[in-house]
Amino acid sequence: MTTVSSDLLNTMNGATSTSSTSSSSSLTDNSPDAIQNRFLTLLIAQMKNQDPNNPMDNSQMTSQMAQMSTVTGISQLNSTLSTLMGNLTSSQALQSANMIGHSVLAAGNTAQLTSDTTKDADGKETTSQKAVFGVQLDSAASNVTVTVKDSTGAVVRTMDLGSQTAGTLPVIWDGTNDVGSKAADGAYTFTVTAANNGVAVGATGLAFGTVASVSTGTDGVKLNVSNIGTIKPTDVVQIL
Repeated sequence: MTTVSSDLLNTMNGATSTSSTSSSSSLTDNSPDAIQNRFLTLLIAQMKNQDPNNPMDNSQMTSQMAQMSTVTGISQLNSTLSTLMGNLTSSQALQSANMIGHSVLAAGNTAQLTSDTTKDADGKETTSQKAVFGVQLDSAASNVTVTVKDSTGAVVRTMDLGSQTAGTLPVIWDGTNDVGSKAADGAYTFTVTAANNGVAVGATGLAFGTVASVSTGTDGVKLNVSNIGTIKPTDVVQIL
């Protein structure tokens, strides 16, 4: 067995005694130095209380040193990963900031109908209405139908989009209801149904909004989008 000088043992024992009087909060310190100090404390105690007739052999000592090295390495790796995650969050926030002011489609079932007045060269005013939203199809469909409802749940407009390929489809509603008149500006909801030759196809409604700001927190980077709310950057299906 590798011998340890009495001076070294006395020094280490002194450090052990000192550490034993520290606050119990040190037990929760998982830094590499704290882990090594706890290991040395346990190792010294084991050496002091071992059976003189059956002392610890070199293989046992090597095994325990290897375990300490492994635990210390894991602690250092966790620290490195935490740093990398912090840097990644900062990078994502900077990249997401470029989306401020851009319009996006994300999962949702709301649509905002608004009016816009323009003037031609002769000064004549023309008012038009528009509500933008979208549909995402899991596969191609021979028939896609969008049903727009008002705040009371009454059907305002049923739109037959016909045959569509798989993927994302932006939709523009001109505000015309099923009887041919103009619906009032405001918030509406919509549902989507799709089928391919009578077989149902997965269809998801997509709400339209503009990225107003970006926020960061313990749960990562979030986009604050008008008409949609707070979403993750990965929730964005399409940027318009």
